[in-house]
Amino acid sequence: MKKTLKIATIGGGSSYTPELIEGFINRYDELPISELWLVDVEEGREKLEIVGALAKRMVEKAGVPIEIHLAMDREEALNDADFVTTQFRVGRLEARMLDESIPLKYDVIGQETNGPGGLFKGLRTIPVILDICRDIERLCPDAWLVNFTNPAGMVTEAVLRYSNITKVVGLCNGPIGIEKGIAKELGVDTSRIYVEFAGLNHMVFAKNVYLDGKNVTPTVMEKMTKNEDGISLKNIADVGWDPLFLNTLGMVPIGYLRYYYQTSIMLAEQKAAVAKEGTRAEVVKRVETELFELYKNLDLAEKPKQLEQRGGAYYSEAACNLIHSIYNDKRDIQTVNTRNNGAVAGIDPDSAVEVNCVITSQGPIPLTTGPLPIAVNGLVQSIKSFERLAAEAAVTGDYNTALLAMTINPLVPSDEVAHQLLDELLEAHQAYLPQFNK
Repeated sequence: MKKTLKIATIGGGSSYTPELIEGFINRYDELPISELWLVDVEEGREKLEIVGALAKRMVEKAGVPIEIHLAMDREEALNDADFVTTQFRVGRLEARMLDESIPLKYDVIGQETNGPGGLFKGLRTIPVILDICRDIERLCPDAWLVNFTNPAGMVTEAVLRYSNITKVVGLCNGPIGIEKGIAKELGVDTSRIYVEFAGLNHMVFAKNVYLDGKNVTPTVMEKMTKNEDGISLKNIADVGWDPLFLNTLGMVPIGYLRYYYQTSIMLAEQKAAVAKEGTRAEVVKRVETELFELYKNLDLAEKPKQLEQRGGAYYSEAACNLIHSIYNDKRDIQTVNTRNNGAVAGIDPDSAVEVNCVITSQGPIPLTTGPLPIAVNGLVQSIKSFERLAAEAAVTGDYNTALLAMTINPLVPSDEVAHQLLDELLEAHQAYLPQFNK
């Protein structure tokens, strides 16, 4: 094992990067990074330079010998890297605005990782991630790919099916957020609880919760129903849950499941929010503008608290914990997106699932969780079918496959609406969908 590490971060100009830097600094004693390469595209040069300068100040203040390199060409960054992290957004926030606003014209929820918006984010992102995978094969074949780019489940599915990369893990901050929310509800430290997660990215359920080895799931559900919410994510409207439904479900659903279980409420809320303050992308753009003004301050040498408004809480914790555990063969349990290998019964063993895994130097070993409860199995299977078709469409550029994926998504009401949405979104995003412009 190497004494020092080289890490390349694709999408290094992201506003999230200071979280990552903070995480690496805090773990330096056990994660001795010598080189951190922050990579971005030409359109992101200004942000990369601002974030890179802040990263250098943070490292200097912490007194750790991490060299920060900025690059617009990923060749040198990837060469002999030990870990490659990805956190990029093809088309930037302007593309997200289209993903969120166009579906609303058809009374369909516009969301960046679910429904039509999730489909088109995947169509734009998957060809790029597969191109990165080819570079990894050539320049750093032993590196681990840690993907945070959304839609993380679909992206991981595509890498598993359409690349030769096997050392890949998809990450989301959602499970950590749920775990911390549950601990808060119980009034205990997270070290005392164990949460059994099973499902897909942004469609995961906490099936069972244990406190000091005792199953306390009924207690958690009771506390959640009394609070009507209790556990939420920054970027999802807090509209509460129906107590009877939640108690009957008997599991803690991630907040994204509101789009499927409370579709009409969430659609109405989204329309009202757009009328008042614009799409979520426009809100994020304003937050990012403020963040980058803060980042420019030469006296700033730490992650500003305002970054929490971005909705990516615990990003650094998820990413850095994973890298730390792989490098040090910690064999602890984390919730990640990985090849199913039979962990969730009824889902293709080669498909990506989001489950608890033992994290070793050989990567994640998924823990068997058995079949999903009948109440949620159908929805999860439907989304997995959608993800697989979406990944195929992204790779082939086949219009009919994309139409099929759009039509079977539970948030799209009919084949007619699917057809209209597909055509309008294809036209809107044509600059980033060369595979469909043959």
